Amino acid sequence: MTRERLYLFDTTLRDGAQTQGVDFSVEDKRQIALALDALGIDYVEGGWPGANPTDTEFFSKPPHLKNAVLTAFGMTKRSGTSPSNDPVLNDLLNARVNAACIVGKTWDFQVDVALEIPRPENVRLIAESVEALIFAGRQTMFDAEHFFDGYKANPAYALGCVLAAYEAGARWVVLCDTNGGTLPGDVYSIVKEVSERIPGDCLGIHAHNDTENAVANSIAAITAGARHVQGTLNGLGERCGNANLCALLPTLILKPEFADVIETGVSREQLQTLVKTSRLLDEILNRTPNRHAAYVGENAFAHKGGLHASAVMKDPRTYEHVPPESVGNRRKILVSDQSGRSNILTRFEEMGIALDSADSRVRTLLDQVKEREFLGYAYDAADASFELLARRALGQVPDYIDVISFRVMVERRFNARGEIVTVSEATVKLDIDGYLIYSVGEGNGPVDALAHALQRDVGRYSKYIADLELVDFKVRILTSGTEAITRVLIESADGDGARWSTVGVSPNIVEASFEALMDSITYKLYRDGAPAPTR
Repeated sequence: MTRERLYLFDTTLRDGAQTQGVDFSVEDKRQIALALDALGIDYVEGGWPGANPTDTEFFSKPPHLKNAVLTAFGMTKRSGTSPSNDPVLNDLLNARVNAACIVGKTWDFQVDVALEIPRPENVRLIAESVEALIFAGRQTMFDAEHFFDGYKANPAYALGCVLAAYEAGARWVVLCDTNGGTLPGDVYSIVKEVSERIPGDCLGIHAHNDTENAVANSIAAITAGARHVQGTLNGLGERCGNANLCALLPTLILKPEFADVIETGVSREQLQTLVKTSRLLDEILNRTPNRHAAYVGENAFAHKGGLHASAVMKDPRTYEHVPPESVGNRRKILVSDQSGRSNILTRFEEMGIALDSADSRVRTLLDQVKEREFLGYAYDAADASFELLARRALGQVPDYIDVISFRVMVERRFNARGEIVTVSEATVKLDIDGYLIYSVGEGNGPVDALAHALQRDVGRYSKYIADLELVDFKVRILTSGTEAITRVLIESADGDGARWSTVGVSPNIVEASFEALMDSITYKLYRDGAPAPTR
């Protein structure tokens, strides 16, 4: 059976850039555009030429894309201007791209309140703008802003607006749920009705996520016949975001109900780079990836319950709807107080440790994990600390560094410019291979100061931790009162981009932090093959 082609349109660089706190540089845009091109996306919307210096510079030297069509965004021309004299439309006409996407209003309420022009005039502006872009040789898309709200309020007018774009020659008429309030049932029925006037292979969907239904609405529109879908990486976008392509793509490609009837430009092999592409965006934005994101999250295929882990070991299909490798992810078997013997054995296998299930050390370690989690430790969130716990139980981890003592002071003072500053200073006394080492470090806080003190001098091990960096620090108060138990989770990274997490627990927040910090250092020393002390 011949499958119908579904076209993928990414608007991360334009609509995604409207996210609070997101500010792409020209180089950021170039990297993301190339990654989307490699993934197999059909259209990459680069931004709005002329709207800001970054977008203008980006389009002045656009990246060379091998597969995707670089698309510029703009809006319909203003009333009272010709296409050649309208500044916004002119920027689109002059942009060095082969495709343009223009937005125009299709809700009569918006025409009356925002544009303040006669409704028929708005329809004429849509048609003339599309015609001008097509005459200039641009593949043209029309984003029908507020279409679903407009259709529910005045179906004849909203339909008249999109028909004007289609009859003027628009390659795609994209129905936008701009306010994000439409639900999947309405999206399906409205797209179905519109497809009776505009064929599905010219219809698209652009869904916002204000009811957490952007992906569901996109799927509803595709089911109703739309063959063009817009979205962003990781659901980036204004307010609550856009349809998340990292959730939508695998569903369309891996689920038979879609894969059997439609095809996209993304192959199964390219889909295996989806996690990498998702993480690239987070890295550029300096954001911690969402661990629980569908398909691409670190915990998307994580199993904590003992019964689950046991079943997954027998057949992954028992608790996984798709193979994690299909999107470039991996399975994780977590160890916690809810774990069973299967969790422990699977983690051992991942660490390259061969133990028989009847080995008494498995039961001992499981009991130890449950006891320590009762005290406040969280090993499902601290993989490196668990590995150290397990390997120590097997006698595999040397005592690289013997901490004799440490001290931290926090001082609030005036600096040389007369400004009030707070400085932390840490002193550590260490025994390394029989040699006493005193080391001092300063930092923005106690933990930062301790990290600097340890990295300044740990003798023969200094070179192994020179590139260690603390990238995240989380504190959780487990019990109330002045003697509350504190849990600290530290995420560390090295120069190669590897990341690992460690945990510490104590009534004293500095001591809990130091425990997690020492686990992080010890883990890196062991992983990188640091020699054991000779004493």
